[in-house]
Amino acid sequence: MNTHTAVRWSVGELGERFGLATHVLRHWEDVGLLTPERDPAGRRVYSEPDVYRVAVIVSSKAAGMSLDQIRALLDAEADGRRDILREHLTDLEARMAEMERSRHLTEHALECRAHDIANCPNFRSHVADVVAGTRRAFAAPDRPAVGAHPGHEAPASA
Repeated sequence: MNTHTAVRWSVGELGERFGLATHVLRHWEDVGLLTPERDPAGRRVYSEPDVYRVAVIVSSKAAGMSLDQIRALLDAEADGRRDILREHLTDLEARMAEMERSRHLTEHALECRAHDIANCPNFRSHVADVVAGTRRAFAAPDRPAVGAHPGHEAPASA
């Protein structure tokens, strides 16, 4: 007996296991990401390898991958597979940098005494190049943690 077919799930059971609506699993089948077996009545039956594929799809979607990218990830023979994955890594790095900038701004806002962060002299110095149009984004500063440097006081007019 094949160990992959020992445990079998219906579309409803699999959807419940991953917190997915059944139509999502059907869509993934329509676009070629899943190919479940069918029982004699024509109902979808998912085996262990299918469940692992769903886990890959769910985690890849959570990482921001498109269904086309996921298709390439699941197909070792796909043209450009490695290029797609390298591009995704580049995208992840950019998103992580943006999250770091967001974290830094939030930490700064928590520590800053200015009631409106846009009026904080320290924040303004961080984004002056963005405001001036000389840079499209700003990187997290190579400075001590928020609160450990001057500029956390409200402006004189506040």
